[in-house]
Amino acid sequence: MPQPLFRGVLTALVTPFRDGAVDEAAFRSLVKRQIERGVHGLVPVGTTGETATLSHAEHKRVVELCIEEAAGRVPVIAGCGSNATAEAIDLMRHAKAVGAHGALVVTPYYNRPSQEGLYRHYAALNDAVELPILVYNVPSRTAGDISNETLARLAKLPNIVGVKDATGDLARASLMRLMCGEDFVMLSGDDPTALGYIAHGGHGCISVTSNVMPGSCAKMVEAALAGDFAGALVWQDKLIRLHKALFLDASPSPTKFALAKLGLCGEEVRLPLVPCADAVKPAILDALHAAGIEVPLS
Repeated sequence: MPQPLFRGVLTALVTPFRDGAVDEAAFRSLVKRQIERGVHGLVPVGTTGETATLSHAEHKRVVELCIEEAAGRVPVIAGCGSNATAEAIDLMRHAKAVGAHGALVVTPYYNRPSQEGLYRHYAALNDAVELPILVYNVPSRTAGDISNETLARLAKLPNIVGVKDATGDLARASLMRLMCGEDFVMLSGDDPTALGYIAHGGHGCISVTSNVMPGSCAKMVEAALAGDFAGALVWQDKLIRLHKALFLDASPSPTKFALAKLGLCGEEVRLPLVPCADAVKPAILDALHAAGIEVPLS
């Protein structure tokens, strides 16, 4: 059976800012570092990329920058989500035009569509743009949950190729695999449970932690996908504190704090997010040390 195009660790990239604008140089450097450290794909302008606060022009520019810098070395899955179907189609058309390999489309938020509404939303995207689509299910953020039954319907459409599952529900993963078929790409969107997700038949992880430790995350997932779960567990034990620490404050503020400590970008985020709270910084630094990164403790 051929391996899926989207497999392994795909980094949900942060969007660096400087003085209120996208820091294009820092972003290019982050993309270069990710590829050099062995990640298997890149996901710009998702939740971690603060897409909710980007203008449409900024959103599209970040996608273009990622594709330019990656230069075909790894797949780029562009965030194209919206709670307006027409807007998602526009973002997908741009992503296809500039060379993205796929689109990550979050379940529509705020307006809380029914399961039939969710099906029709993704079916409209499937029909409008010939680009592989990953359904992004993150009920904690969207106030909606796409069911396995709806995913099984969508899996029959030619451009709906898989899911980013950020529910943390491992039993759901096994049932999804049985309902959607072996060819349906299943990527965890939850770093702490990614190892278990792969054991349930998943193909990898769209990771936040790999912004900070791309090489270690890649090695953990590669070991798990190869069936070396003992080896993967060694990496998991090194990373688990960092997985948790990067969500001690509103994401991606902790991740940008960690990247700033590594000298890779600034801590700047956009309102309504604020920089990482001082109260949680010691725990993040401790987690970095536990993962093997030597950074100043203050």
